[in-house]
Amino acid sequence: MVGIVLASHGDLAAGIKMTGSMVFGDQEATAVVSLMPSMGPDDFRQKVEEAVASFEDQDEVLFLVDLWGGTPFNQISALCESHESWAIVTGLNLPMLIEAYSARFTTNTAHEIASHIFTEARNGVRVKPESLQPADAAPAAAAAGPAVPTGSIPPGTVLGDGHIKFVMCRVDTRLLHGQVATTWTKMTNPDRIIVVSDGVAHDELRKTMIQQAAPPGVKAHVVPIKKMIEVSKDPRFGATKAMLLFENPQDLLAAVEGGVDIKEVNLGSMAHSVGKVVVTNAIAMDEKDVETLETLAAKGIKFDVRKVPADSPEPFDAMMKKAKSELAAQA
Repeated sequence: MVGIVLASHGDLAAGIKMTGSMVFGDQEATAVVSLMPSMGPDDFRQKVEEAVASFEDQDEVLFLVDLWGGTPFNQISALCESHESWAIVTGLNLPMLIEAYSARFTTNTAHEIASHIFTEARNGVRVKPESLQPADAAPAAAAAGPAVPTGSIPPGTVLGDGHIKFVMCRVDTRLLHGQVATTWTKMTNPDRIIVVSDGVAHDELRKTMIQQAAPPGVKAHVVPIKKMIEVSKDPRFGATKAMLLFENPQDLLAAVEGGVDIKEVNLGSMAHSVGKVVVTNAIAMDEKDVETLETLAAKGIKFDVRKVPADSPEPFDAMMKKAKSELAAQA
């Protein structure tokens, strides 16, 4: 695995690493080197060498650095002169780090990752109001189109095999947020993110916020449950790879009972509220949730209980057993 060193003046690199862990989960072969006011260039360089020495593979190292021309960059650049396989990318930001984490799953060299993350890092810089952003700098997919094909595709047209592909189905109280828009999108590679919710579909503010949260290159839509059922049976979506997001298991069950062919569900987050018990660090349930999840399991649906791909999955049966026990004790 390519090692990643985050380097900056002060605590910037440490802060971005911590935030990256919140979004993507804790990552191995990642180190932070901070230039503090009391340190000289030689001290910093020694810390960099120690960071690289901590990696199992010291031939492939990617440095994500804050400023071109600053002391961190200059010292690392000098080290790279004798290591042709190493690479440096400056302008350290969170989208850059997330993309680097994701690229390590499929890319084996620091040079390839450095080349790949450059565009993503630039796309992470956006402006609101959008009218302030130069036209030539706008992300390729800043605007999301409608969930249903326009009149250019006549009803009855069969695309692909005529069946929409669900690359992921997730239950998450927060719906589309950082962990979904970055981590899970990178892992599953959908071309559409579809939030399925009657409530959100009729809330223009939430709907707009979700559409604006879509990552570059992916369209985001919000549809009522009935519309999702129709879409799942529409052959015009046969070439579509969709990620489905549900706010709660009850909406998911309604979609499944309406004919949406879902075989596996990621339980990412179910927020705590009055009457619910906490069963994992991200999942809280009440009696209705337990009943709904049991109904879904009885239909043959499998559950993957975790917030981000780097987390170890929680055993579903053990989680359900704990929920029943806690609810019984609460009664």
